[in-house]
Amino acid sequence: MSEKLEQDKVSHHTYDDAEYQDDVVHGPEPTEQDRLELREVPDKIPATAYLVIIIEFCERFTYYGLSGPFQNYIQHPAPSSYPAVQAGAMGKGQQTATALTTFFQFWCYVTPIIGAIIADQYLGKYRSILLFAMIYLCGLIILTATASPMGIESGAAFPGFIVSIIIIGLGTGGIKSNVSPLVAEQYTSKSAYVTTTAKGERVIVSPQATYQKIFTYFYWGINIGSLSAIATTELEKNVGFWPAYLLPTLMFIPGICVLIFGRKRYVQSPPRGSVFVEAGRLFYYSTKVKGGLEACKPSNLAIDHPELAQKATWDDVFVDELRRALKACIVFCWYPIYWLSYSQMSNNLISQAGTMWTGNVPNDIMQNIDPLVLIITIPIMDRYVYPLLRKWGIPMRPIFRISLGFFFGSVAMAYTAGIQSKIYAAAPDLISAGYQIPSYVFTAFAEIFASITGLEYAYKKAPESMKSIVMAIFLFTNCLASCLGFALVSVTVDPKLTWMYTGISVTCFICSILVYICHHKNDDNDIADDAIGRTHKTEKYDPKAVDQELEKGAL
Repeated sequence: MSEKLEQDKVSHHTYDDAEYQDDVVHGPEPTEQDRLELREVPDKIPATAYLVIIIEFCERFTYYGLSGPFQNYIQHPAPSSYPAVQAGAMGKGQQTATALTTFFQFWCYVTPIIGAIIADQYLGKYRSILLFAMIYLCGLIILTATASPMGIESGAAFPGFIVSIIIIGLGTGGIKSNVSPLVAEQYTSKSAYVTTTAKGERVIVSPQATYQKIFTYFYWGINIGSLSAIATTELEKNVGFWPAYLLPTLMFIPGICVLIFGRKRYVQSPPRGSVFVEAGRLFYYSTKVKGGLEACKPSNLAIDHPELAQKATWDDVFVDELRRALKACIVFCWYPIYWLSYSQMSNNLISQAGTMWTGNVPNDIMQNIDPLVLIITIPIMDRYVYPLLRKWGIPMRPIFRISLGFFFGSVAMAYTAGIQSKIYAAAPDLISAGYQIPSYVFTAFAEIFASITGLEYAYKKAPESMKSIVMAIFLFTNCLASCLGFALVSVTVDPKLTWMYTGISVTCFICSILVYICHHKNDDNDIADDAIGRTHKTEKYDPKAVDQELEKGAL
């Protein structure tokens, strides 16, 4: 073979300051001994994954940019001139403003279920994202138009706002449940393989490490986009609300363009069909036979219940996929506690900063410390910390990272409780809002381990036919956290705030321990689960082989 052909056969990927070469035909699968001795590295991220990250950046820039001024937009009346001491438009008061912004947040985490159903049953992820992006854009146009000086003076701002948040919430929810599975689908390799770096080191290129890298970058793009609230809150104060909403509207358009122009390049999975209906029928039949879901496999029904086997509309693969989806969703049951800790920075921590000395800095700008920390920390974790831990034989599997996320959430609330006590002790004097910085730093660390890993886990552990549904369920846990937040309203007053933060901290700490105790075996089966997913995608499906693998970690 000529030298030129030999060169064409090899592609070079760079990672960890070391270039490793990846044959077009991947190397051998790692043996048990390889897994004990060799470190894991991620594969090269496809260019189309970066395109999806750009789409998510534009959407998050839009979402955080427009929602940042909502409270002032509703609560305060329109000023006589700009720059304004206090920006406002409707003058509806704090109670109405809080109720509407809370509804908007709740609605945005309910609608992912709608988006997931449409994607998994009818349109697929790409076409669903495109549909909901167009819906989203309609809501943005209504919001921007009714926020104009003429719209505010004519009284169109309030009804326009109501209509727009319903439309925008539907649009963002439909995108939410599908965009993160779409970014992961761009990486198509499902098998780990052994290769050799340019320095002569043998390493394992694994899907686990690659998905971790993809979702790390994905979340990094989200947090860069979230900084848009800095610009829009300045615009609302100095110019008006219409430019504050026009900026995110204009930023949303490039995202749609990237989505459309890259349509022929994206890896897309077709919709499977009526997942919910099929799952409902399966659960119904499981109540009629002994043995639960396993007994409802057509191969088993044909032996024990031939009359029911003729009515089954599913196959053995669907039963295994549903069991895997349920297994993934059980871990999400803990997440409302994490989101409750996380959500404090967007409400009570802002109020806390209002009782502290902030100089000329607005108290509501403090929450941007969190995305700033994430923007700095995420690349460090991806480039140095995770590779170093893998080199030391610590792969940081999902459940362990989720437990760490709950732990840092607990630390953030414990520190905040200490600051609240310091505020009470210093009254009537003010202490510097700089004391809050560690609260946001610890919250950012919690996001890195719990939130990013939750996205990764929802994708990896969900079967192909249910990825959007499982992602929607993961996002829905944020709604449950909102319900918990409403339950705590009675203690969000002085002098009870210290105990509220302490209670959240203790609960989060207990959950960090319980998550690991209850689910750490999932980390042991992490690689095996991926193997099951590959088995389901092959044409020659062996139910017995899959059953044996499921027994290692199934429900």
